[in-house]
Amino acid sequence: MFKNIILAVLLLSSISAHANNPLKITEKSQFSIGDRITFNSTVLSESRILNIYLPSSYESSPDKTYPVIYLLDGSAEEDFIHLAGLVQFGSFSWIQQVPESIVVGIENVDRKRDFTYPTNHPQDQKDFPTSGGSAKFIEFIGSEVQPLIGQNYRTNSNKTIIGQSLGGLLATEILFKAPELFDNYIIISPSLWWDDESLLAQPLKTSATEKLIYIAVGKEGDIMERTAKELFVKVNKQKPKHYSTFFKFFEQLSHGDTLHLAVYNAFDKLFRK
Repeated sequence: MFKNIILAVLLLSSISAHANNPLKITEKSQFSIGDRITFNSTVLSESRILNIYLPSSYESSPDKTYPVIYLLDGSAEEDFIHLAGLVQFGSFSWIQQVPESIVVGIENVDRKRDFTYPTNHPQDQKDFPTSGGSAKFIEFIGSEVQPLIGQNYRTNSNKTIIGQSLGGLLATEILFKAPELFDNYIIISPSLWWDDESLLAQPLKTSATEKLIYIAVGKEGDIMERTAKELFVKVNKQKPKHYSTFFKFFEQLSHGDTLHLAVYNAFDKLFRK
């Protein structure tokens, strides 16, 4: 008992000493995982921002080129930081789940405008008054974003797109209408209810090059779950032999938290050696 009292007194004395002589920071600097670039889009007639994660070997391996993962909803306040972290983790040499990759997060200006095609549904038009600009946004990705990244960073030809919710709708539209823009499609919880599910009624335009397509949905209600499964069935039925498709239902997750685990699973299915 007496020993315990002595130890307690010594501990309190130590805490008091540290409180009276606080540690001082000897150096402080900014912490960065890549670049943040701004450019003027001719297609969209506005200024746009890209957030760019660079692999740890980027500076030390000047002759190496990297695949690029394009992330919709790509601001720091949205999905950029936590998905760039997944890429970093998955590319560790002791994991080898995904190759070292550059991640390009496309910051939003108006995602309801950019991620949707025109709708004939009155409620859609009321709830999303600026909607219908996806054709321009797809052109923006293909004619401006991808060339800009290719001209300024050491990239190879392999390109992936990740989209969730309305971003998943846009990724699906690209897969159906301009599949040559990307090699790998990670489509999470796509909002295929848009315009009375009209995108699901359109034929799948196919590309001569290999495609890896991953579709996932959580426990998100009948419409979201049904349309995601219908998308997988449709693509799987219409795809050429050089397309590979994967589907995952995350029954323990909701619309708000499916993305992170789904992307991890997608990396496992699409890229792990």
